[in-house]
Amino acid sequence: MGVTRRTVLQAVTVTGVAGSVGLGRTALAAAATAASAPGDVVGKVTVGYQGWFACAGDGAPINGWWHWARNWGQTPSVSNSAIVAWPDSRDYPTTYRTAFGSLGNGQPAALFSSYDQSTVDVHFRWMKQYGIDTAALQRFNPTGGEGPTRDAMAGRVRSAAESEGVKFYVMYDVSDWTAMQTEIKADWTNKMRQHAGSSAYARQNGKPVVCVWGFGFNDGQRPFTADACLDVVNWFKQQGCYVVGGVPTWWRTGDRDSRPGFSGVYHAFDVLSPWMVGRIGNVGDADNFYNVATVPDLAECAAWGIDYQPCVLPGGVGDRQRAHGDFMWRQFYNMGRAGVASVYISMFDEYNEGNQIAKTAESQVWVPTGSGLLALDEDGTACSSDYYLRLTGDGGRMLKGQIAVTAVRPTAPVIGGGDTVPPAAPGSLRVTAVSDTSVTLAWSASTDNVGVAGYRIRRFVGGTATPIGSVAASVTTFTVTGLAASSSYTFDVQALDTAGGVSMPSSQVTTTTSAGGSSTVNVALDRPVTASSYTQSYVPGNAVDGNVDTYWESANSTFPQWLQVDLGSAVGVGRVVLALPRAVAWAARSQTVSVQGSTDGASFGLLLGSVACAFDPASGNTATLTLPAGTAARHVRLVFTANTGWPAGQVSEFRVFGAA
Repeated sequence: MGVTRRTVLQAVTVTGVAGSVGLGRTALAAAATAASAPGDVVGKVTVGYQGWFACAGDGAPINGWWHWARNWGQTPSVSNSAIVAWPDSRDYPTTYRTAFGSLGNGQPAALFSSYDQSTVDVHFRWMKQYGIDTAALQRFNPTGGEGPTRDAMAGRVRSAAESEGVKFYVMYDVSDWTAMQTEIKADWTNKMRQHAGSSAYARQNGKPVVCVWGFGFNDGQRPFTADACLDVVNWFKQQGCYVVGGVPTWWRTGDRDSRPGFSGVYHAFDVLSPWMVGRIGNVGDADNFYNVATVPDLAECAAWGIDYQPCVLPGGVGDRQRAHGDFMWRQFYNMGRAGVASVYISMFDEYNEGNQIAKTAESQVWVPTGSGLLALDEDGTACSSDYYLRLTGDGGRMLKGQIAVTAVRPTAPVIGGGDTVPPAAPGSLRVTAVSDTSVTLAWSASTDNVGVAGYRIRRFVGGTATPIGSVAASVTTFTVTGLAASSSYTFDVQALDTAGGVSMPSSQVTTTTSAGGSSTVNVALDRPVTASSYTQSYVPGNAVDGNVDTYWESANSTFPQWLQVDLGSAVGVGRVVLALPRAVAWAARSQTVSVQGSTDGASFGLLLGSVACAFDPASGNTATLTLPAGTAARHVRLVFTANTGWPAGQVSEFRVFGAA
């Protein structure tokens, strides 16, 4: 897999650009400045389209999980992932199962393949729906192993663009392309020029559009001389093309990320599109670049009769740059008040870097559990999965003069369906079990005017709440694992609804993990369990699943009854802790229980005689049975002979701990 633009460029120092400038509002933009009349680039919104995702089994020549995984030959998983944001896959007719955990809503974690025509059709349908005019199809060195797949992608993009009424053009990225000077000409002549005959192929000033991205960058991936670059630009112009230059941020001054001596190359392009990813990350940066880059760049282009197509970024999801649209909209506003006529959105589908505008997981309900990936609501504000498509459409209308230039975002992060009411905060957050490495939480169900979709569990680190997991709406318990012994942890829980609304957090709960050792570890958790009987769905496994809200119940009105767990090997048993659900509906009761043990599962001896175990929801609804010193068993059996609350044996959690 090639190195992404951002990996190479974000380390370049933006010298002398620190600080920000206070900006006032204006109701009108400056007159749009462009050397050319409106066409398919000038006066339009263009998006960068990677189209570089493939999946095993999709038929692509590359035959692997292209760009989804670091190792394309293996299924994507938490340990084999090349993305930093998770797509919203609900609109795709075909998806492919991954090895990630299920989504927070319990659905399987599946990804799309760009090689499927249906996927590209969906993407271009979105472009048409949200007012995006043109797509720049990224084309890296096509002579290697990726070439056949990229060739096929060009045909799929052409088909989708023609069907949906969206324009497209080829955008060559020259990164790591050693023989670029000759091979780019051959590729255009022998392969890509045929697509210029499409009714959907972008034309500007009557000419087919071609972009060359990467000339003049001051790094080792693009070491081409100025003469070689100028030769390529002039060759494309001789072919009758309108040539877009994807150039360094500091093309005008010829320093920092730009090699010196490339002014002639830059001024030979028909339109300049300076790179911006990795250069700005917040509203203050955007305001500063308005002064030090956008305004003087636009003036320079006007003086040379060159069109200008600066970048607008949604911001990196994983970098927490988006600020629920404020960052992107500030850039649109700055372009509008500067009089910029054309913009390039980076990118449409760049899930690898997290700066995509295509539909994205809106909350942890739509993200694989345990993946560590953030969703669009990472800053606490709910955003619908299509929000950045809608924001792009609004920005385009503003630059085209269809709506007034405004510093205030005209579109809300969540619209549609009329559901603007978030769920109520989950109640009664509490700790139901603690070991040296885990904490089990439980809470009361939330309510919503339409419906709760799930819950997000957060842990506080340095005062910052970080999502650590999610569960479906039907589940109100969660076990946090992988914790350190003898350490303090603080948690809260939020509810999410189907429209992406997020509740206020529950009250916080703080607990300290135990010191470690067998006396603090529940050795019965998730172990094989059997019983003399059970009724309805109250199966024996409920007693060792770590969920205090599920329980085992024996056949009614028949004693004695027993519940037995296999610990896997004989251990010294110090105590048994029994729990019932904490719900108020479970009135206080007493169960008479004895404890038996066995090393072979056949012959049982008495470990503890009958004891009346009191359970009271007001004090935790648990009972502890301490066994005599020296007790050892592999199989531990509880024998029930009475219950004052219900004529059956009942256990929510059967916990066994070793001797101290």
